[in-house]
Amino acid sequence: MFLIFAAVLYPMLFIFSASFSAPSAVIGGKVWAWPVDFTLDGYRAVFQNPAIVTGFTNSLIYMLLGTAINLIVTVLGAYPLARRDLVGRELIMGLFVFTMIFSGGLVPAFLLVKDLGLYNTRWAILLPAALSVFNMIITKTYFQTTIPQELHEAAEIDGSSDFKTMLSIVIPLSGPILAVIGLYYAVGHWNSYFSAMIFLRDNHLYPLQVILRDILITNTVDPIMLQDFDAIKRKQGLVDVLKFSTIVVASAPMFAIYPFVQRYFVKGIMIGSIKG
Repeated sequence: MFLIFAAVLYPMLFIFSASFSAPSAVIGGKVWAWPVDFTLDGYRAVFQNPAIVTGFTNSLIYMLLGTAINLIVTVLGAYPLARRDLVGRELIMGLFVFTMIFSGGLVPAFLLVKDLGLYNTRWAILLPAALSVFNMIITKTYFQTTIPQELHEAAEIDGSSDFKTMLSIVIPLSGPILAVIGLYYAVGHWNSYFSAMIFLRDNHLYPLQVILRDILITNTVDPIMLQDFDAIKRKQGLVDVLKFSTIVVASAPMFAIYPFVQRYFVKGIMIGSIKG
């Protein structure tokens, strides 16, 4: 386990250290575990690039707004399916599961988004990914195994409607699963780039991951990011530092969010694993 942990941790440590190191030290192979010739020039160059700033802002919008939509739709789907008195529950659940096995494919999805007028808009990223059936099943299982049926019956006797019961009783008691599912959705939105490549054509709508992909795969760097480094003789070293700095910036929000939901993560991931 320690060897696996080291194998996963070291690349992260190297990227973090290299992002704070001088380009000459990075290309010279002097960086191993700690920054060499500490400098913030790479981060200054990253935030001077308007494409990265715009992409970072877009990714935050997609993550925050998309996760909110995901949680609302997931709860609205999971709660009625968790109720034993829902007529046709098994049939409806079967239709949801069917979509996990069969789908229309990329071309029909593109044509649908275009015909609905969503193409090249933010909604093309948010609405098609509004629900994950897998996450809805996890949420449904939590509602069934954690929320006693007697609470629903007591609320019904007191005259509470199903919608009010969900808002006043079920959701307040479902903090762990909502935190876990929210984390799943947030990470998915933050790391998503394929949908943006298919459904967007305006560079001002691109998330950060598309810009990061261009930097890492095509090995290109915006000339604006090089304007303060005329004294650096070896361009490749600078390009590497800019790549590492961009990776750290792109990963920072997830590292910041995870500690706050970690205590819920273990509890939520164990849902359905123990019966009795």
